[in-house]
Amino acid sequence: MKYQFQPIGHIKTPYNTIDECPRNINKNAAPCHIFIKEEYIDGLFGLNSGDPILVLYWMDKAKFSHLTLPSRKTGEIKGIFALRTPQRPNPIGAAVVTIEDIIEGEILVRGLDCLNMTPLLDIKPAMK
Repeated sequence: MKYQFQPIGHIKTPYNTIDECPRNINKNAAPCHIFIKEEYIDGLFGLNSGDPILVLYWMDKAKFSHLTLPSRKTGEIKGIFALRTPQRPNPIGAAVVTIEDIIEGEILVRGLDCLNMTPLLDIKPAMK
């Protein structure tokens, strides 16, 4: 069975290579801009500055290779499901970040750990 996803927008970050990308979410890192396609902008109604959101994205440049890899942080070998590596069978990224601002279909956040122009799959309110 095959599944198909349609991006609802894209994410602009200052990172163009995996080596430049932070290892994890960092709320004090560089600003990132989440752009929503025009047909989905009304879906942002009810979100506000200061709200935590779960951002789901497709790591389209990632290549799956092995089920175990060294941690980029410690070098310790772990299973990919114990790591935030982009090298996964389904390269879905997930991050909880705080909205800094929303302006006409653009959400400003900080600290996403994805590459520039990453396809955006979904946004949900983050649950505590």
